[in-house]
Amino acid sequence: MKSKRRPYRMRARADAAAETARRIVNAMQELFAEQPYDQITVDAAATRAGVTVQTVLRRFDSKEGLFVAAAQEGRAQIFAQRREAPVGNRAAAVTNLFDHYERWGRIVMRLLEQEERVPQIGVIVREGRRTHAEWVDRAFEPELVRLRGRARARRRTQLIALTDVYVWKLLRRDLAVPRADAEEVTLGMIDALCASGGE
Repeated sequence: MKSKRRPYRMRARADAAAETARRIVNAMQELFAEQPYDQITVDAAATRAGVTVQTVLRRFDSKEGLFVAAAQEGRAQIFAQRREAPVGNRAAAVTNLFDHYERWGRIVMRLLEQEERVPQIGVIVREGRRTHAEWVDRAFEPELVRLRGRARARRRTQLIALTDVYVWKLLRRDLAVPRADAEEVTLGMIDALCASGGE
């Protein structure tokens, strides 16, 4: 009887530890969306997650360790979500893009603000740029594959620019355009670009 209970207790303990780690990571992501990295404290993350500072340090060693874990978790979620964009469907690609920016846009902007001040953030931003370029390559493959050389490189650059977070920020934050309209504007620019040919 004891041997059956012990694996159950061990699983329950492991599940509880994983849930605690998830809450701490989520707390760090929320705090980072609200304030600069150097203003975030381990104490604030612990309070937000409803745990002690000792629990945070036992699990992540330091604020830097927690930040790296939060960034890795965020990147995994972003990568999985971005992979859902169907190839060759411009409207669906724009919807996928806005799903991403509506969830992560504030954090992305916060990262960009601090990329030159905090080395860890610079690494994350560079990875993010690569991920975005890879998303463009995949989502708009039919638009790119028919072009060659400089024309293809130029079209790729144009698509990366039109789908950049700053375009989302301009439409949604600065101009307060409703999401559906902002998607329509973005898709219209992409459609006009793709209709222009590759010369």
